[in-house]
Amino acid sequence: MSDQCDLCLLGLIILSSLLTGTSGVEDVFISSGVDVSLSCNKDLSDCKSTSWTYYNRFRDSWVELITGGIKNKDTERHERLSLESDCSLNIKNATEEDYGLYTCTQYVNGEQQGTDAYVFLHVLHVSVSPSSSSSSSSSQTEISPGRSVTLSCQFYSVVFCDVWVIYKGDELLWVNQAGVDLKTDSRYQISSSSSSPDPCIITLTTTLLDEDDNREWRCQLTQRNQVQTSVRYTVKYSGDPASGTAGLLYRVIVSIVEMAVFAAPTVILLQIICARRAGRKDSKPPEEIEMPTILQ
Repeated sequence: MSDQCDLCLLGLIILSSLLTGTSGVEDVFISSGVDVSLSCNKDLSDCKSTSWTYYNRFRDSWVELITGGIKNKDTERHERLSLESDCSLNIKNATEEDYGLYTCTQYVNGEQQGTDAYVFLHVLHVSVSPSSSSSSSSSQTEISPGRSVTLSCQFYSVVFCDVWVIYKGDELLWVNQAGVDLKTDSRYQISSSSSSPDPCIITLTTTLLDEDDNREWRCQLTQRNQVQTSVRYTVKYSGDPASGTAGLLYRVIVSIVEMAVFAAPTVILLQIICARRAGRKDSKPPEEIEMPTILQ
């Protein structure tokens, strides 16, 4: 019964958030890896009676993060949480796992003061397919030209993706440094998914060129053509000279040098043999011929 009540409450809050101008409900859009501050409707002079709770989407229940101004050490991310002097909840280095619904409530002697503050935290995150790189992070990866790379951009929200698309006019885009939609360039293969219950996803696939070194692509979330948040992704080639066109030239030069080094003794031996057979007068007796240093 309690779980059903939680779901009903969540449904009402989501419905309220979809209605423009509704007070007490705030949408916060961020990219993964940044610090974020969630505001509370502060009605007291201090935060000793402030509580922050989080809706756990996996268990369909609420989790106490801060109670009476004190952090709950039983939560997995308590080290990344802090309470500001204005009772805002700070989340350090937020990840895609932090998305969801947060509420701030204040009590005095068991009585609630003011109204609850509801904050929807939505997170945009980019990942690279594991088979495409040797190392990666949320903003940069070391890969080589000539290889195919796939970047996946996901919009994490407790609200289903198609709800955002229909009611809010949200859209995910891959753009270049100039902000031009990469769908207009045939070099890139762009595909997207916006069906419930999956999160909004847009992928970019392309074959890397030499000139892509330090090139930046950006996944951005727009709402009615206004950018809400974005994630920058920079391609950085490794320092290995044996990659790309430059690597091919390097290997050719190395091969020529190796051939010259190993061929030199053979050439000298042939010259000595030819000199003996020709019976040159100025040639020394065999026992007096000095072997080249490289053969000694």
